Amino acid sequence: MDLNRIIKLLEEEDKDVSEEKQLNYIKKLIHCYQNGFPLRDLAQIFKILSLCAEKIEKQPCFVEPASDIIKLCGLPFLKKKVSDEITYTEDTANSFALLGELMKIPSSALRIQICKCIVDFYHAEPLKKHIPGYQQVSSSYKIKMVEVGGLAKAMVQSALLLENQLVEKLWVLKVLQHLSTSGVNCTLMVKAQAASRICAHLNDPDPSGQLLFRSSEVLWNLLEKSSKEEIIQQLSNLECLLALKEVFKNLFVRGHSHYERQLRNDILVITTIIAQNPGAPMIECGFTRDLILFATFNEVKSQNPLVKSLKLFNCYEDFELKKLLFNIIVILCKDLATVQLLIDGKVILALFTYVKKPERLKIIEWSAAQYEELQLHAIATLSSVAPLLIEEYMSCHGNSRILAFLEWCGHEDSYFIHGNSFHGTGGRGNKFAQMRYTLRLLRAMVYLEDETVNKDLCERGVIHQLIEIFKTMMSRPAEKEEAIALEIQSDTLLILSGLCENYIQRKEMFGTGGVDIVLHVMKTDPKNLQRGLGYNVLLFSTLDSIWCCILGCYDSEDYFLEKEGIFLLLDILALNQKKFCNLILGIMVEFCDNPKTSAHVNAWRGKKDLTAASLLIKLWRKEEKELGVKRDKNGKIVDTKRPLFTSFQEEQKAMPLPANCPSIAVMDVAENIRAKIYAVLDKLDFENLPGLSAEDFVTLCIIHRYFDFKIGEIWNEVSEEIKLEKLRLVTADERSLHSIIAATENIGKMVASLQSEMIENQALQDVQNEQRVYAKIQATHKQREQATKSWENFLARTSNAKTLKKAKKLQEKAIESSRYTERPQNATFHQTVIKGLNTTVPSGRVVTVQSTPTRLLGGPLADTDIALRKLPIRGGALQRVKVKPPLNDPKKSIPT
Repeated sequence: MDLNRIIKLLEEEDKDVSEEKQLNYIKKLIHCYQNGFPLRDLAQIFKILSLCAEKIEKQPCFVEPASDIIKLCGLPFLKKKVSDEITYTEDTANSFALLGELMKIPSSALRIQICKCIVDFYHAEPLKKHIPGYQQVSSSYKIKMVEVGGLAKAMVQSALLLENQLVEKLWVLKVLQHLSTSGVNCTLMVKAQAASRICAHLNDPDPSGQLLFRSSEVLWNLLEKSSKEEIIQQLSNLECLLALKEVFKNLFVRGHSHYERQLRNDILVITTIIAQNPGAPMIECGFTRDLILFATFNEVKSQNPLVKSLKLFNCYEDFELKKLLFNIIVILCKDLATVQLLIDGKVILALFTYVKKPERLKIIEWSAAQYEELQLHAIATLSSVAPLLIEEYMSCHGNSRILAFLEWCGHEDSYFIHGNSFHGTGGRGNKFAQMRYTLRLLRAMVYLEDETVNKDLCERGVIHQLIEIFKTMMSRPAEKEEAIALEIQSDTLLILSGLCENYIQRKEMFGTGGVDIVLHVMKTDPKNLQRGLGYNVLLFSTLDSIWCCILGCYDSEDYFLEKEGIFLLLDILALNQKKFCNLILGIMVEFCDNPKTSAHVNAWRGKKDLTAASLLIKLWRKEEKELGVKRDKNGKIVDTKRPLFTSFQEEQKAMPLPANCPSIAVMDVAENIRAKIYAVLDKLDFENLPGLSAEDFVTLCIIHRYFDFKIGEIWNEVSEEIKLEKLRLVTADERSLHSIIAATENIGKMVASLQSEMIENQALQDVQNEQRVYAKIQATHKQREQATKSWENFLARTSNAKTLKKAKKLQEKAIESSRYTERPQNATFHQTVIKGLNTTVPSGRVVTVQSTPTRLLGGPLADTDIALRKLPIRGGALQRVKVKPPLNDPKKSIPT
């Protein structure tokens, strides 16, 4: 068709052009394109649609043809070339943007048709009739063009025009429901404030119930596919929360169908997400009070008319609702303004109804698995709520309830949980899950450091009970739930640490039983620390318990030393894991106050006979290397003015600080382990330290003067700050300051000189040791040469008769020369030489003959028959060899 002619006809305002003629042409156009619009004609067709829309206000008869054109847009578009989709992208996107603009035309039929058309984009069906020369555009093309054209934003804005028109509003919500499945569209909708606009009208009257369903679906999609923070910000206003509150109350009280309960839970989840924003007026709109009421009415009877005749069932939706209500209480209690509402709602009492042994004979509204999950969820909720309501916790006898429940958890009986829920992870077939969350609750209460709570716990025997629980966990074999068991042990030790810290009497109650469990953990295989199952946390908890439960109690300290606890500490320190070093060294410093500790420290030996002093010095060198302290290749001081300066201190410029702010030099003491190493070695007196090398002694010189160097460093900072603040000291103070700085520098020079002397002495010692080694090697070689020469002489004598005679003569001559030349009178002469011997060695009555070695003869049992037929070619002892008999010999083999 000639589309330009139709456009020209519609644009003409001549009275001669009849309305009927224009409508006829549009009907022909609709008939022509009844199988879909080609992409190349789309711009002109939408131009015609736009002209028709302009005429609707004065000529309502154009509504029907405009609606028919829009209806055809719901059919798949056609392309003549493959490249048409790219070529006409802009035209298509602009055309879809026009659909959004047409929503402003006050025509119900037209608006509904536009919505139907957009919905058809997402439910496209292929054409039944093939059009020659054309191909159908892919179904995803329209959806992509909707995103490019920004149709979603226009549809959100059009919703404002439909506040009192329910049918059209429902169609728009249906469109938004489809559009919100795309992240791009969701972003555009958020910019148009879609979340707040939709949420504010949740409670609008709607007999069909579609409005609430579609609105909640759109809100869900927006939360999932766009900026969650921005959506929460849009919904955190009084209008939206009031709407959510009314909707939730109506569904909670009057909703009975499966669909209504699901919708109620969805609304509660959206509310939970909004409640995470501290600025949301949850309390102001009264929503918090209602949620607390709904969460506790089943456990604490209320006279409120909202819940007076209300009851929850054990259906899945009500079960999920109960868990969601527990969850939102945890979120709401982060706002301290909620505390009074929690007190009024008796939340602590309601939650404590689950902290008890399940009663089998009692009929309850939940199944066993459901009750188990709610029980765990309630205990987890108490961990967040109870620390805020200490008085209510104590009035409900919280400590006695927890300890009684812990005692039940420790008993082995026929009750086993299902372990199907998130909180029940690792608890199938045992009570680990209950014990785990109960200990978390107890830990939260203990670490409040409230003396009333902790004193009451100790009076009820919690320390001995926790030690027994730990021993029970130790005695159980390794199971699949190893990580859960480790967490239980860690929490137990942390609770004991929180109770015993600063209380000698409680440390005495910890006693030898507590020391035994600490030692048990310290004997754990170091390889487990790399497994990532919680062994690191357990070891940290153990070290913390040493600090809080053992140190300060002399009996426990002595028992710890007696059981080689210091050896175990040093074994862990020797693992060279930085995360443990600081804490272990702190414990060592405190333990060294005990006079018995030094002997244990000096007696310890690690791998390759490593001593404790050598280990500490190696840790010092490693720490200084990481801190970037300047040392030469021998570990000697380079900068005598600032011998302890780290690379970080050098980068920081000096600046004046208030008197109550620690300087960089002071902070350095707490930020690394050098001060603790110095403290330990200082308590070992720096003398008679075993197993130190020359390199260790060089480093020890620096450690010995650490305190002096640190004082000088602080005085240098004072001097720098005085210069920066342009202050002038009085003469006496200035002289004193220079003297202190000079004295520190002199100490640095003295230490450097001592180190140089040590290094030279060690070099000289190394040379002397090397000479001794060379002398030993030389003597060994000389001895070997003499042995070789003696052997050669022996061979010469035994193989050459002349040499033997010559040696014999020399022997006789030597014998004669050794005798007295003058014989004493009346002396009897005894002949010592046996005549006729041809040996060149001194002879006696016993002669040792060097024979053929037994390894060649084969030993006394070797067969050495004289009648040999054939010798073995391998050599060695004579052996029997089997040979083939002659043809006329009946024997199979002949022994030889």
